[in-house]
Amino acid sequence: MPKLSTIEKLKHPNSRKTISLAKKMLKNEKKNNNKIGTHIKQNLIGEKILWFKERFPEGCVTLNKEQTMNLIETYLARFDEELAQINLKNSIGKRKSRQHASRQDVINITKKRECEEFASCGLEMPDLMDAQQVEVLRNWNGELRFLQHFKLKRIARKHLI
Repeated sequence: MPKLSTIEKLKHPNSRKTISLAKKMLKNEKKNNNKIGTHIKQNLIGEKILWFKERFPEGCVTLNKEQTMNLIETYLARFDEELAQINLKNSIGKRKSRQHASRQDVINITKKRECEEFASCGLEMPDLMDAQQVEVLRNWNGELRFLQHFKLKRIARKHLI
């Protein structure tokens, strides 16, 4: 980051020093935006893997295709209870506007996108049919820096039928 004293010394907006400082500042801003995007993506993947870890059956070494299908269907239906509560709140009372409309829209969009992914190219998730990956999942303590140890696999409905 450039020092304030050097910025104050610059008089002309089109001087070489001013242009180079503007380039440096823009470069730093883009770098920070990329870092934020990466962290958001890692958080989403971490939450997904944590969901599967919490619901993985105890005592199983691997899952077969039927168990994996049931687990994925449970994953796709994870917002159903919250949607039912929002619909119940909206049905009670005489309000014309929808309460919690933005949350409901986000849930509907996410659910639709994930269902389409599962039907077409597949959901990206840890490979629960591989014993080594299940062991990595069990030993994972939830830290995002260890996400690189997972082999994420796209699993579609057609692969499990």
